[in-house]
Order: sequence, then structure tokens, then C-alpha cells
Amino acid sequence: MLFTSLRKHHPEAVLHLLLSDGKTDLLDLNKEPFDAVTSVEELGIQYLPGWAFCHTIVELSTAIKPFFLRQLLDREDCGQVLYLDPDTVVFSRLDDILGALSEVNLVLTPHQTNPELTLEAVLDNEISSLKHGVYNLGFIGVSNTDEARRFASWWASRVYYFCRSEIHNGLFTDQRWIDLVPAFFDGVAIMRSGRHNVATWNITTREFRQNEDGAFTVDGEPLGFYHFTGFDSGAHRIMAIKNAADNPAIHNLVNWYEESTADLSDDPLSRVPWKYARYSDGTPIDRIHRFLYRQRVDLQKTFPDPFDASGSHSLKGWMTGQAPKEYPALFSAQTRDSAMLDLSRNVGLVFDPSGEARQGRTLRSVLGSSLRHPSSGIRLIRRGYQILRTEGWAGISRRLS
Repeated sequence: MLFTSLRKHHPEAVLHLLLSDGKTDLLDLNKEPFDAVTSVEELGIQYLPGWAFCHTIVELSTAIKPFFLRQLLDREDCGQVLYLDPDTVVFSRLDDILGALSEVNLVLTPHQTNPELTLEAVLDNEISSLKHGVYNLGFIGVSNTDEARRFASWWASRVYYFCRSEIHNGLFTDQRWIDLVPAFFDGVAIMRSGRHNVATWNITTREFRQNEDGAFTVDGEPLGFYHFTGFDSGAHRIMAIKNAADNPAIHNLVNWYEESTADLSDDPLSRVPWKYARYSDGTPIDRIHRFLYRQRVDLQKTFPDPFDASGSHSLKGWMTGQAPKEYPALFSAQTRDSAMLDLSRNVGLVFDPSGEARQGRTLRSVLGSSLRHPSSGIRLIRRGYQILRTEGWAGISRRLS
């Protein structure tokens, strides 16, 4: 749907599909409306098997974006890059965005461009933006400049270690990091036109209409692109009903998208399983396994290919044998969610099998500082007690090592 709409309105564009997956022989470019496909395996990401294992499919799909952006910006024939989420559709040319990119380095679209007028909408939309990020990363525009390449490298370094869907830690995949971009980088334009990145979280403050010829407009301008986020789960329609109950144009659009995508589930490609969903023996990977692997650097070092379930010495074997003994609360249906929340509050643990990212203050320097500053020592003792209570001596041992 996305690429077909881009072909219609921007036939001059070179269209790339980025897969958070491996490639399949079922994908025939001659039958698809895009020019090239790049898989996660072609991005040159260090320690890829272990790094991929740390992520859910949503986390991985967002984490790979800046790595591919860097590849595109290295091309001599690349002047500008537009990223669009796969659940968006373009309805008219995006020349205003491209024009802005000729003068700036980056273009961002906020979730909201106007204040909400009711407290209910503030709760639904503005507070949601404070949790998930001010700018919606279903879109980003990047010009091929030195500053933009500096941004791409920064963004890639952040999501390599911290692409987590952990709102309680101030992290939401790749998105919350972009809140810092206007402060860190020059030439950042914020596209406030209501015609772009229209979605259920901002239709309460935009005038969305449909002309007699069937074309959609927003605030009197042609609809640029619409974001159908949460469509598969039904959440999109629910929020459309809540936020635009009396707007037939919105419901005509949602019905059109549902009808247009109805047959896509019959495509054999839609039944190809995600490459990173299972161990090598076909066993589905439990979310607790991913969680513990990214929490435990010793596991990352011991099992560099965590998907490999062959032989007696494997991550799967450790997860089924040893992990329930060390973390009984994680393997109980009644306590697993609360236990995961408690353990995840320490955002200092990142994917780092080489240990390079953790080089810095040694235990000796920390203890020395604590003696010079007793209040810090008290906090260190309290933190040690918390780790001991939640993770046992194994947690203390890992940190000391």
C-alpha cells in the first residue's frame, strides 16, 4: 500500500524496502512496487545474532533504521532520504517536505501540532506523546549533509544499546531519542503542516474532509500521508471512533484501507515466519529469554549465537534449566510481569558482549569515591541491597566482575 502510493505520486523516487528479517526466494522484485530490498543481515551490525536476539520484532524493526540511513547517505547518488512506516499511505506529492530538506538537515513531524481542547484528549494524545516521544518516527526526512550524517551515526549508536520498549525507563524503541535532536543538531525543521502524518492521535485538532471527487483534505490542503498505526489490532478503528465519531471522511478512509488490505493476508509472503522468532530447533523464543539475555552480559559472552540450540551447551538449555532456578518469579505466570518490571529498572545493562561500552569507572574507583563522599556510599549500599533482594548473589557477582 505504501510503495504503490509512492509510485503514483513520486515516480522519480528510488524506493527501498528495509527488512527486519532474512530474505526469501518468494520475494520477486519484478512483482513489487519498489526498487531494492535490504535485509538486517546486510547492515554490517556488530554481533548481529546476539543483538537481534535482544529485541522483539517491533524493537528490531525500529532499531535498524539508522543503520540503513547511514548506508544510503554514503551513496553518491543520494540527495535526500524520506523514511515512512509501512502502515502509512501517501495521498499527494510531498514537495513541501522535499523543499524544506533543500534548506535544512532534518525534517520531523510532531505527534501533535496544536494543543488539545479537552482534558480527555489531553489524556489520550498529549500525555501519550510525553510517554512515547514528541515526534512520530513513522516519518523522518534527512538531507545528505555532514550534519545529517553526524545525526545518523549518533542515532545508530543510541539504538544499538538502548532500543527498548520500556516507557517506565523513558525509552520507547527509537522514538524517544529524537526528542533530543533539536537540541543536539543544527538545521532541524519541524513540519507543522496538518496534512502530514495524520493519525488518530491528532485528528481532534485537524479539519479532515473529503471532496466530492473523493479526495481527502486536511485544514484545506491535500492530505499528504496518513498513518494507519494499530490497524491490525483494531486499536486504530477504536480511536478513530472515539476521536472522530461524527466525521464521515475519517471513517470512509479507514473503511477504504480495510477493504484495500483485506486480501493481503492471502499473499504467501505474509505466512513466512520471522527469522528471529525461534531457536534453531524450531522452539519459539519466550520473551523472558530475550529479556534475560539482554540483562546478562555474561550470557551474551557465553552464547554469541543465542539462536543455536544444537548440542548440550546452548542458551536454550540454560534458559530451560538454570534460569528458572535463579529467577523463579520470572517463570511464574502470576509474578513474571512484576518481576520483569523490577529487573528492568536498571537501564545501565545494555547489549555489550565485548565489554567495550562498560569500560570506565572501576569498582576500586567507585569505592574510593564512596569513602570520600559518605552520602554516595550510603546510596551504593542501598543499591547493592536492592540487587541482592531482586537478583541474589548472582546479581552482585555479575556487577563486581
